[in-house]
Amino acid sequence: MSKTKQNLILNNVEIIDIAAEGKAVAKTDGKVIFVPYALPGSIVDIQIVRRQRNFMEGKIINTVKQSDKSVDAFCEHFGVCGGCKWQNLPYKEQLFYKQKQVIDQLQRIGKINCPTVNDIIASPKTVGYRNKLEFTFSCKRWITQNEINENAAIENYNALGFHIPQLFDKVLNINNCYLQPEPSNTIRKAIYDFAIKNGYSFFDIRGKSGLLRNLIIRNTKSGDMMIIVVFGSDDEKKRCALLDYLQTEFPQIVSLQYVINTKLNDTINDLDVICYRGSSFLMEEMNGLRFKITAKSFYQTNPEQVSNLYQTVFDFASVNNSQTVYDLYTGTGTIALFLARDAHKVIGIECIAEAIEDAKYNAAINSINNVDFYVGDMKDALTADFINAHGKADIIVLDPPRAGIHPKVGEVILNAHPKKIVYVSCNPATQARDLLAFAAEYEIEKIQPVDMFPHTHHVENIALLVRTAK
Repeated sequence: MSKTKQNLILNNVEIIDIAAEGKAVAKTDGKVIFVPYALPGSIVDIQIVRRQRNFMEGKIINTVKQSDKSVDAFCEHFGVCGGCKWQNLPYKEQLFYKQKQVIDQLQRIGKINCPTVNDIIASPKTVGYRNKLEFTFSCKRWITQNEINENAAIENYNALGFHIPQLFDKVLNINNCYLQPEPSNTIRKAIYDFAIKNGYSFFDIRGKSGLLRNLIIRNTKSGDMMIIVVFGSDDEKKRCALLDYLQTEFPQIVSLQYVINTKLNDTINDLDVICYRGSSFLMEEMNGLRFKITAKSFYQTNPEQVSNLYQTVFDFASVNNSQTVYDLYTGTGTIALFLARDAHKVIGIECIAEAIEDAKYNAAINSINNVDFYVGDMKDALTADFINAHGKADIIVLDPPRAGIHPKVGEVILNAHPKKIVYVSCNPATQARDLLAFAAEYEIEKIQPVDMFPHTHHVENIALLVRTAK
């Protein structure tokens, strides 16, 4: 152990486990240390960057012994861009630690004596699996360690890529990203080259100036592309020149759109998306159903694996044509429409008005008439009066955001006494907390983890709760 003027250095520390959020775990003098990018079995020198009463956080400054589990990362940006942090861990081991994370959270937070947890469902693809990526333009790109070591003159500070973790004003210029299939990389690099060649200004997030601000690329399984270019100011001549270039060079782009965003934040949810060429939406097919995807739509980003996710929800719910199902946090109605084919009636509730409009459209194009969709904040929309007006819920499906459900929502569900609750979660920690609130009246019958995001620590989990109280 040694000290610098700035930070504590710990030498020859063994990594013993991987915890929640994907951070590796070490221990010294009874205190836990969380370290990114490390693997169990490795021995490393750690620089402590944050100290709390019960734990510390550090970064690896030297690897003394490599873990036996380690494999070479396939991406040149590994360890810098902040994504795909488990590339150096074999996929089989990734699945092991994701399943372990689900069990640990349910037992530690939910105080749940878990039934047998089904083996996690592996993703059919581990690269090129995403159908949506969002990139940022920046005039102050991140200078890599290699560039610093080479001490070369830097002429171009423009970037089109991802934010460096915890540094909102620094963006790493991305060469190849393995998350989305081609022509995603080709289109992004063509936009970058066109902008450099023609003198387009990249956004300065501190100065709030610059023409090019964000880029969103969406695709379908069939290869159709949607491109949304977000401009930080309105220069019609340059805007049209870029969009015309994309339309000419890439016939796969069936939806070419743009946004003018002069606000302080990057969100486009409150802004108009203008269709420049082609359609204002994409169409995707899943398990015999068609879905409309607009620029602002939420649609699961791993389209092949989501079929397995929704099939599991379908199997857990085991709906029959005499039952009424409530699909809470319905989004664009994907789960609701899956279940409606076997249910008497499905009620979907979602807080985003545009998503509900898409859900109604999706119901219409699939000729599904036994689904009703409603807009509202869940804690305000789902009330005893609402349930009395729309019918008793035999089955309730929950698919909330990472924060989980509001306590008021849990109370209404308990008072509604559904026979089953199918809880889909992207955050096993908040799911465990919410399941604990149902424990007095419901028994967890099945648990099914699903890997939607290979090479990350993120894991989806589906729990089936069956009512036991009389």
